[in-house]
Amino acid sequence: MASRLTRSNRAGWLFALPGFSLLFLFIIIPFFFAFWLSLTNQRLVSPNPAEFVGLENYRKLLSVAVVTLEPERDEAGQIERDSDGAIKYPRVRTITRNSDNPQYRGMGEWFRWHSGDNAKVVIASDVVFMKALTNTLIFALFIVPLQGGGALLLALLINQKLRGINAFRTIYFLPVVVSIVVISLLWRFIYDGDDGLLNSLLGMLSFGLFEPVDWLGRTDTALGSIIVMSAWQAVGFHMVIWLAGLQTISPTLYEAAAIEGSSRWQTFRYVTWPGLRNTAVLVLIVITMQAFALFAQINVMTNGGPLDSTQTLVFQAVERGYGKQDISGGSVISVVLFLLVLLISAVQGILTRERK
Repeated sequence: MASRLTRSNRAGWLFALPGFSLLFLFIIIPFFFAFWLSLTNQRLVSPNPAEFVGLENYRKLLSVAVVTLEPERDEAGQIERDSDGAIKYPRVRTITRNSDNPQYRGMGEWFRWHSGDNAKVVIASDVVFMKALTNTLIFALFIVPLQGGGALLLALLINQKLRGINAFRTIYFLPVVVSIVVISLLWRFIYDGDDGLLNSLLGMLSFGLFEPVDWLGRTDTALGSIIVMSAWQAVGFHMVIWLAGLQTISPTLYEAAAIEGSSRWQTFRYVTWPGLRNTAVLVLIVITMQAFALFAQINVMTNGGPLDSTQTLVFQAVERGYGKQDISGGSVISVVLFLLVLLISAVQGILTRERK
């Protein structure tokens, strides 16, 4: 009995060895190599040898502080206002360039809010990275329910024995097999501010009352436009995963629910959804990991603009590592991204694990 178990384990390890080897070669080793580079000042092309700088790169990347700006006042002590009636405040550079505040040197304004007459300003050593981090988190926050919920809805629709249903499955899955670069180029034309398909369609539906919008050229619409396109592009992939989970649920459970007189909502709540628990965990983790890897859409459609409103962590890592030849800076972002995804995946695993 022991020898049979040993042979079974040996065969399992042999089958798993190629997969483990690829993971070790292309994920584990590069991560530790990137971590080492993040502790140096290594550049891609530099005549100077790399020097060990410790955690200085992480300090420059992650340093954040909050400063208070008091309103400017005239000789009478009254608050000064501009032509629009807004309160005038000193420039942030009066603090970040002041020799009395060396801890703020080189930092820039990230965002601000008002507390009474004072302005609270969040400053960061690397404002672009902070914007990239925020945009990535916002993208993941919206794309998970859009892709997951939309894919589940499509899976429920096509999980029926109807004539021609395979044609619909193919149509819904088609964007997945098309290159993301091609999809991004097509949607860039759709979002075009002058003669884009979206503006033309909205203008036609509103009988010419709709004013054309430069969807990718405005800071308030660029990221949302990419979210919509990305949700549409990958929804077919997750639809297939949901569909596979739906087909593992025993038909006898639905027959019992019908005999009990359950409504469609009750059937979904008490039969379908519990049967999809493991599938839901898989879909949630896969979508989250794909969301944090957002790059191609940004690179093709906006290049991080306008005004850094579509910067993402992966785009910043590539831009710094190869565009600016700052290998250490790109490595720092890669390590932070890896740890962030690992943390979020662990939290998702804890929240979605089955409790006895």
